[in-house]
Amino acid sequence: MRWVGVLTVVLALLLATPAAAASKGEPAVSFERFTLACGDCSGVVASGGVLSLGGPLSTGVYNDPFGQSGITYQSGTWTSAPFGNPFAFDELVASWNAATPDGTWIRVEMSGAGSGRTTKWYTLGIWASGDATIHRTSVSLQGDADGFIAVDTFVRSKKSAPITSYQLRVTLYRTSGSTATPAVRFLGAMTSAASSYSIPSAHGGVVGPLAVPPLSQETHVDHFPEFDNGGEAWCSPTSTAMVLKYWGSGPTVAPFDHDGDGDIDADGEVDYAARYVFDYNYDGAGNWPYNTAYAATFSGINGFVTRLRSLAEAERFIAAGIPLVASINGTLKGFDFGKTSGHLLVISGFEADGDVISDDPAAKAGNSGVRRTYDRANFEKVWLGGSAGIVYVIYRDGTDLPSHIGPNPNW
Repeated sequence: MRWVGVLTVVLALLLATPAAAASKGEPAVSFERFTLACGDCSGVVASGGVLSLGGPLSTGVYNDPFGQSGITYQSGTWTSAPFGNPFAFDELVASWNAATPDGTWIRVEMSGAGSGRTTKWYTLGIWASGDATIHRTSVSLQGDADGFIAVDTFVRSKKSAPITSYQLRVTLYRTSGSTATPAVRFLGAMTSAASSYSIPSAHGGVVGPLAVPPLSQETHVDHFPEFDNGGEAWCSPTSTAMVLKYWGSGPTVAPFDHDGDGDIDADGEVDYAARYVFDYNYDGAGNWPYNTAYAATFSGINGFVTRLRSLAEAERFIAAGIPLVASINGTLKGFDFGKTSGHLLVISGFEADGDVISDDPAAKAGNSGVRRTYDRANFEKVWLGGSAGIVYVIYRDGTDLPSHIGPNPNW
């Protein structure tokens, strides 16, 4: 489960005081991929579009709130040039793909500007692919007059002036005495403003489904209480694991024995994903960019988070052979739990009438019940009206993303 109670409140506030949209009647969503070259770099070098530590490094001490205190480190920082967003935005979600060997980690931040002022730097995530050095964590209690962080999302404060540009900053760390370095190969951000949606969208004739291997979160109930106990809490890592398996990727060994009886659990890639996407501050496995960053730790895999404007856009990904992980909130007919306050599932295809073919991990019957079909209008209502169209886009090297539609590129 991805709890979106905060997001639901946020969306209601934004709908009451929307920022200027890109064009009237079109959902305001944009996605920017940053060129990773050294303009504003300190202790970081860029080679072939990859950032790593190099040159004079800063030093400091990191106190892991969920682990060891007093970790001495060396660090370097890359800062983007200001990016002029095509519209005043209300929310921002960053994505990154990076390798962080043991002894290393990264911090991703953003700062916005508009109306003659610049916000502070907000931490969007402190992240490592493993958990041997630090525990990956979002950061709470960052709110001020300009905005706040809802787990993984910057949200403009209701009464703040419009924000029309932003910068991203990534800091690379390694423990003192180590020669290892993080390697950041992708950094991007999705911005959005409150918008209205036309539901249902017109069906473009794309059918399917894609051959996504089915995995049920419900077969993992009571697995690993330290990682939120499996079952309904693991919709996000289960969906991510399904898409990785579709691409023939993911962990090669299922190394989990949740009850210590010596037997390796079936579909252990789900348990593995839950561990390595887990956000220790959020206390859950539903952090959006942590899931795509986890997917991208496997060779040849890329991932990012964005918002789509309709299922018509989702159809373009299915036609390109790319399944999507979608975030929903609300009542969905045929959903095993009837109503959700936050859930993720896979869009795998479309029926001839436009209804959604899904691989939904919330299957009480186990893996055999994962594949199901949902009414198009009902699905768009709980997806666009629930998370404003959030999806994980996870794809293999050499796979072309579809061409864009709409006023601004959103992938």
